[in-house]
Amino acid sequence: MIVANWKCNGSKIMIQDWISKFKETYVTSNNSYIGIAPSYIHIEHLSNNLKANSLDITYGVQNIDLSSGARTSAISLEMVQDMSCNFSIIGHSEMRIIFGETNENISEKLDLIAKSLDVILCIGESAEENINNQTREILKQQLEVINGRDLSQSFTIAYEPVWAIGTGKTPTPNQINDIHKFIKDVVQSSTVNNIVPKVLYGGSVNENNAQSFFNEDYVDGALIGGASLNGNSFAKIVNIFNGVN
Repeated sequence: MIVANWKCNGSKIMIQDWISKFKETYVTSNNSYIGIAPSYIHIEHLSNNLKANSLDITYGVQNIDLSSGARTSAISLEMVQDMSCNFSIIGHSEMRIIFGETNENISEKLDLIAKSLDVILCIGESAEENINNQTREILKQQLEVINGRDLSQSFTIAYEPVWAIGTGKTPTPNQINDIHKFIKDVVQSSTVNNIVPKVLYGGSVNENNAQSFFNEDYVDGALIGGASLNGNSFAKIVNIFNGVN
């Protein structure tokens, strides 16, 4: 499972160029789920271009609001469904840090969207928390939003250490594998239906280091930021994941 998070990037021209570059590099395969979370205003343009180029890539949103109505600038579940989106990312560290999103907010969003869309829940520790050996403690706190839930098998976690996002720094593959196993164990023991979720790694993933992550037993794919903005680079990462590079 490889998902692109384009964040606050993109344009119509960029999307057309991205698709052209992706197609020239991508080796067709049925081995993986490929997703893109573009900006809201580019969803329709992306969708139309994916269809026109016969690309089996799913699209979704980077976040979703809790309600509709008098909530200036917000995007509601109904709007997202109207655009035929398949998934929503929630809990991204940038939402937590920049916009003050809390576990309570994220839990309410999970209540709202879990039965309508696939969910990718982001969790991750800061540099200070990592240095102080608090990673597992912080992740377990962030995972409290799933306690006692009956979750879909499509529910996915993205482990994104905050200190690795866009910095070029990453944990070692072995460290990532150990954390992913920990996350799977926590979710399995915390949910009513004892699901073992897919866990993606995110944080400075690129075509040069992706293989080392994908070789690990508990890494089920990647949530990719910067490297996903180039169609060639993203296609190379997908090819690596599919074992056809």
